[in-house]
Amino acid sequence: MLSQSDTTTMDVSENVDDIILSVNNVEVVFNEVILVLRGLNLKARRGKITALLGTNGAGKTTTLKAITNLLAMEDGDVTRGTIEYEGQDVTHMGPEILVRKGIFLVMEGRGILQDMTVTENLRLGAYSRPNAKIKTEIEQIYSYFPRLKERTGLAGYLSGGEQQMLAIGRAMMAKPKLILMDEPSMGLSPLLVKEVFGIIQRLNKELGISILLVEQNARMALKIADEAYIMENGKIVLDGAAKELMENEDVKEFYLGGGGERRSFKNLKSFKRRKRWL
Repeated sequence: MLSQSDTTTMDVSENVDDIILSVNNVEVVFNEVILVLRGLNLKARRGKITALLGTNGAGKTTTLKAITNLLAMEDGDVTRGTIEYEGQDVTHMGPEILVRKGIFLVMEGRGILQDMTVTENLRLGAYSRPNAKIKTEIEQIYSYFPRLKERTGLAGYLSGGEQQMLAIGRAMMAKPKLILMDEPSMGLSPLLVKEVFGIIQRLNKELGISILLVEQNARMALKIADEAYIMENGKIVLDGAAKELMENEDVKEFYLGGGGERRSFKNLKSFKRRKRWL
């Protein structure tokens, strides 16, 4: 098991060029009063899938909005720390600039425009690229999502799984280097969840897109991720290689249905493993 102090030691010897995203001691405050993220630290490696896990209210979506600078829409702000993308401080950089630099957020709930067709939604994904080869690139999207090619009506009539595929396809049209995905399995049947996660793996392996994946389906996320972080109460409480976390007894108990009523890592830190966590 890796604690935060263990992670700091490990990071000293890592190759900086391998890190595409670095969140450094970030604090986020809403309405100038409510502290949501508390000294958050995480890294996403280039060409890898990094999972960010945690319960509702842990701060996962807030983390993605901080990275993409969308907090102002909800009266939130990064009040401390820095966010670096490809070695550049982008903490307060505008969302539209971040898209052009290669960061794209696939939001929770898909965020597609329901009154537009599938093709129009896909074209919208390339708005930041005036020289995009739209027709050719849309055909590439259809090679990953052949079901979308058959849908010629409005996007609002797509099934939940098809809408999720469209949201990911729209992100691909921006030619991102890093995709942030917020709960891609939400509202999907087990079969569709498996299909969507298979597509996420293909995008990573075949196109080399780095992915930061926020997900409550911890078992599925850990299966496809290279590394993972677990959040509680606005901070990271555990991190490491995804395969190692899959075998971690505490992760099994708290997130993978290891038996008994789910408890909190906070209680574990305070009582069961005080020396290890502190």
